[in-house]
Amino acid sequence: MLEALTGTGLAASAGLNAYIPLVLLGALSRWTGLVDLPAGWQWLGNGWVLTILVVLLAIEVVADKVPVVDHVNDVVQTFVRPTAGGLAFGAGSTSETVTVSDPGAFFSSNQWVPIVAGVLIALSVHGVKAAARPVVNTTTAGVGAPVASTAEDIGSVLVSVAAIVFPLLVIVGLLVLVWFAVWIARRRSRRRARSSV
Repeated sequence: MLEALTGTGLAASAGLNAYIPLVLLGALSRWTGLVDLPAGWQWLGNGWVLTILVVLLAIEVVADKVPVVDHVNDVVQTFVRPTAGGLAFGAGSTSETVTVSDPGAFFSSNQWVPIVAGVLIALSVHGVKAAARPVVNTTTAGVGAPVASTAEDIGSVLVSVAAIVFPLLVIVGLLVLVWFAVWIARRRSRRRARSSV
């Protein structure tokens, strides 16, 4: 159960920022005893992999804070964040990496379930983020983009750390995310109602 909560938290974190949970998993595995990745996921702690992930993280952190560029970044990240979510869930829930030599066996053995779960969780979180950002940019004339992006990055770090250190906090984080998604949906429907009048 705790492994599933860890995977869920890391995948949700990847929906906000694709690279933060992967960098944390890799760094904690490489330099501490806090995370012990299964043999199939040891590559996350490789120095080159961590360097590439940190460079990609830096690019995303900067791009996501610039209005208009953040929209382009969200479009690109629609493919990256769910992939990172699948990887984070798979690694975080201690699932073994599967070398797919027989696709029939891969799908019948259910080894794909954690990865698909992570993809869907990250895609859902990314969808809420991508839907909220235009509202923030429009209502603040773009000034709110860096603030919202910084809050998302901080949230991604906090959710990742909570998922690793105290997985039960992930439940609280998911409830906050659901509340935020409902709030965004209501705000958008009110805005549409006002514009149609």
